[in-house]
Amino acid sequence: MILRFLDELFHYTLIETTGTVLFQPLPENIRSDIQTLVNGVFEPLSTGLSGIGILLLLWLINLFLPDGVPEGIFQQDQSLIFVVTIILLAFVWLWVVWKIRSQYVRLLVRSAERGRLGTTDIDMRSLKRSVVDELKQPTPEADKRSCMELLSQLDPKNVGETLVPLLEIMSPNLQRQALELMLDYPNPAHLEAIRSLSRSSLPPEVLALALRYIWLTESNPDINQLKPYLQPRVDPVVRGTAAALIMRRGDREQKAAATNTIRRMIVSNQEPERVMGVRALGDADYMQGLRVYLNDLLADESLRVRCSVLEVIAATKMEEYYGSLLKAISYRSTREAARMALVRLGNEAIPLLIRIATDIYKSDLVRLQAWSALGDIGTPSALDTLIDNLLISWGTTRRNILRILLKIPDDAGIERTLDRIGRNGVETLIEQELMFIGQIYSTLLDLEPEKPTAPILPYTVSLEVASPLEMLCRALRNLESDAIDRCFLLMKFLYSLGSIQAAAFNIRSGQQGNIARGLEILDNTVDISRKRALIGILDNHSIVQKIEDLSPLISYKPMTPSDRLRRLLEFRHFLSDWSLACCFHQARSASWSLTAEQTLMCLRHPTGFVREAVLAYLKMGARQALVELLPMLQTDRDPLVAHQVQQLISELAVHRKTEMP
Repeated sequence: MILRFLDELFHYTLIETTGTVLFQPLPENIRSDIQTLVNGVFEPLSTGLSGIGILLLLWLINLFLPDGVPEGIFQQDQSLIFVVTIILLAFVWLWVVWKIRSQYVRLLVRSAERGRLGTTDIDMRSLKRSVVDELKQPTPEADKRSCMELLSQLDPKNVGETLVPLLEIMSPNLQRQALELMLDYPNPAHLEAIRSLSRSSLPPEVLALALRYIWLTESNPDINQLKPYLQPRVDPVVRGTAAALIMRRGDREQKAAATNTIRRMIVSNQEPERVMGVRALGDADYMQGLRVYLNDLLADESLRVRCSVLEVIAATKMEEYYGSLLKAISYRSTREAARMALVRLGNEAIPLLIRIATDIYKSDLVRLQAWSALGDIGTPSALDTLIDNLLISWGTTRRNILRILLKIPDDAGIERTLDRIGRNGVETLIEQELMFIGQIYSTLLDLEPEKPTAPILPYTVSLEVASPLEMLCRALRNLESDAIDRCFLLMKFLYSLGSIQAAAFNIRSGQQGNIARGLEILDNTVDISRKRALIGILDNHSIVQKIEDLSPLISYKPMTPSDRLRRLLEFRHFLSDWSLACCFHQARSASWSLTAEQTLMCLRHPTGFVREAVLAYLKMGARQALVELLPMLQTDRDPLVAHQVQQLISELAVHRKTEMP
């Protein structure tokens, strides 16, 4: 009884109170979940496995007992065997604790990369000490770079205190990264250390950064010391940096010499010279007479030069060249550089980005880049612009904006959205999606009256050639899936991301058990006014039952298939391009008539295959109107549509007109 009491006392005073220390390196928002999982699942499991291991050990000892040795000896010494086993397991436990402690910094880096770490989650002094130890050890360079990035994120103003003493033992790549991080918040206290580093043998990139740090930090720098770096024999990286610093802080004569140096660089035949000369323009405060070279540099044969010019336009805010940024974002080779340049412009780029993002004749990828750039700008004005367009957009555009707002760090997009439109606004958007789903179910029920069952899984692939009606129904089911995805994205603004993501994952799996689990998660998490309707459309009910669940939002009235198709086309702004084309293919196949307004509006659609479907419908249902329209469509921007027009002209024997009305 005494031993039992001591065991309980030891367990509940020492083990239970010190075990939580192991979970302290974890971010606070996931610490409780992991601790519950360990204490509730892995700890009992490990206890059982330990007992099985001890029994297995005793069985092996008895099995391989040497001949002539009495079994009673080992039976009497079982307590000793238990003690030895426990000691061995204790050493294993200590080894695991040591490994966890050695991975402390790496765990913090991973947490920061996932956006789960803040300054309140860690001890800054311990972190700096761990970073110093990590940088001194022969660990992979990628880990050291991650540690430096983590430190700069959590304490950017004081990052130099930790990195300056280690500069001399760092590799050139790490020295370059350290100086780049320190340049964000230069400190005069580190000038002597950086000046001493610049006198040593350094790679050109590192030396250029050291020079920039020195001459941007000193209050009264001696610019004459930079003149030797303007010589042609000096590496272009260092020469361009020195010229830019002189143009920023030198007198008139010094600026003239630096200008001549940059002019010789940007007209050089060597690509590195032109690249570094252009970058020097971006660092200079006053470009003087070098603007005349920008047009030629924008058309330079080197991609690096063109991208560098885009950076210069953003750095110097030359409004007359903003059009070049808009053109560059449309080309794959310069798209990323143009996007970063527009992000650098900040609020000035918002009207430019909106012009691209709302242009329906731009590709979806280009428009997505514009929306993403607004999210990267991240200012209140940029977020308000995204939210305003969220309220008036639909389909792919709404989905893209939702994802961008959700990905903005520190939940800034979520908080700004709730501040602007509130919880009621988010619920209104969810209701819009549910009403649209109701229109889809009404169409499916009227087009397929003999199949009022639950919709099949979207994106079903069939090797047989589908009829226009089957293609339309599949397109509508895909629209249903997209609307449900947008509902899940909207719910992430109101509830825990983990809960909504878990529910969505289980429901999308298609397995009955997982779907039930996902619906249970939603039922216990969501408390919106339309929760019953939302859960009803996610369950495996028939279309008729789902329409009944949506009856508070939309009333269903049976229609003939042709009337229902015309009704669906009234919502053409909410349909995807493919579903819109399928509507016209079905109307052509079934010889259904559509209104002139619907036909003409879709004939102006930016997507080529939609215009193809409209032309095919007009050939069947309105030949006289087609004869009048074909001459105006000969110069269609889509080559497939233009070829189709030529074929129709030949078939209908229409005289080609050289001029458009």
